[in-house]
Amino acid sequence: MKLHGIFPPITTPFAADGTPALDRLRDNVSKYNGTGIAGYVVVGSTGESVLLRFEEVERVWATVSEAASSDMVLIAGTGVDSTDETIRRTNRAAELGAHVALVKTPFYYKPQMTPEALAEHYLRVAEAARIPILIYSVPQFTGMAVEAPLVARLAQHPNIIGIKESSGVIQRVGEIIHQAPEGFQTLVGSASTFFPALAMGAVGGILAVACFAPELCVELYEAARAGDILRARTLQQRLLQPTATIVARHGVPGVKYAMDQVGYYGGPSRRPFLPLSEVAKKEVDAALAGIAAKSTAAR
Repeated sequence: MKLHGIFPPITTPFAADGTPALDRLRDNVSKYNGTGIAGYVVVGSTGESVLLRFEEVERVWATVSEAASSDMVLIAGTGVDSTDETIRRTNRAAELGAHVALVKTPFYYKPQMTPEALAEHYLRVAEAARIPILIYSVPQFTGMAVEAPLVARLAQHPNIIGIKESSGVIQRVGEIIHQAPEGFQTLVGSASTFFPALAMGAVGGILAVACFAPELCVELYEAARAGDILRARTLQQRLLQPTATIVARHGVPGVKYAMDQVGYYGGPSRRPFLPLSEVAKKEVDAALAGIAAKSTAAR
């Protein structure tokens, strides 16, 4: 299972009554299908996974599976704090068409989540899962990172095929790539360090920026893969401001608002997220205008 390329961690659209707007989701996926991406992450952090009831999660997984092009790799966010429930969700995602499961670290009982506890969790999930596992390290949300020695240990299991490393710490990415066995796939979740990570051996990115600028992310990936260093560096610089402003500062509501501005459906986010203020909207608008301006200048 190759996980090379760009995978947008697609948002979950909601209707005015707060229910998942599955028709809007189908429309978004239909548009993304033609952008050059490699697949989708469905119900991850950007998809507001922790704010969805499981029956809603199932409907979202099924909808994307039906709407995605046949060549797309579908990665389902299945990780929760319970090992048994993670296994159940992972195998349900497989039944609904997912090819890979993205499993975040259990984190609620943080003092007890030692490397040994995390190893036991991931190995049990990998042994029982009907699809391959992608480790998800996102310390800005969970408060813990999966470090290289543990990754190298977990990578020995044939059903653990890679990691999404979202800390944005390029040294950590390099250590993982160095210590993991050949063929283990490292993807990054930080667009601000995407090109440096590719240069160190990462194979792709699961980037929230790709929800509203998928072509730009694909262009950067392709330039890096072709060895066009100058072009890749220029494209990386174009990602910096929208990543800092839209994704890091304003989070999911910022990503959804940006999507609305460029022709996708973003719509509202669930509480406890607050709607963007007018000031925040202007900041997102300015970041989007900066992408367009740099794109024009580059021609």
